[in-house]
Amino acid sequence: MTEAVLDAGPLIHLAELDALDVLCDFSSLIVPEAVWLEVEHHFPEALFTEQVNLQRVKAPRPFPTLAALALSLALDRGELEALSLMDLYPHAILLTDDSAARLAAEQRGLEAHGTIGLLIRSVRKDRRTGEDIISLLRDIPNRSSLYVRSSLLKEIICELEVEWNAK
Repeated sequence: MTEAVLDAGPLIHLAELDALDVLCDFSSLIVPEAVWLEVEHHFPEALFTEQVNLQRVKAPRPFPTLAALALSLALDRGELEALSLMDLYPHAILLTDDSAARLAAEQRGLEAHGTIGLLIRSVRKDRRTGEDIISLLRDIPNRSSLYVRSSLLKEIICELEVEWNAK
């Protein structure tokens, strides 16, 4: 099983979609202090659910190279703490919807996934059905604060319908 370090986005968006269960197959769900406080402010129900066991963790001080990268990419405190925790959990997956945080992870050789990737992953892990996930993807604009270009979301849904109907 794999560990995950969470940024606020996926935690909030999955909770909005009532889909936190897609995180159940991670062995540990590590939430940096700054991310915990951000989620607590915007969507506290995401933190206090029986669906998943979140571990609130104090992040280490970032290495100077990470601090410089975070400054150049205008990362917020939660994203910086999540990336700092990845130094302690190098085999973990960073869960973030922030494109700059994903870029920072990529530059550091880390794996990162967002809300949509987690939803798709849940089908491949047999946690949810393809039909269920396509329905959730269609609901994103109405039930979630996740911003995804409408054309991109439609493209993703079409590709998944083709892939999953072919099985």
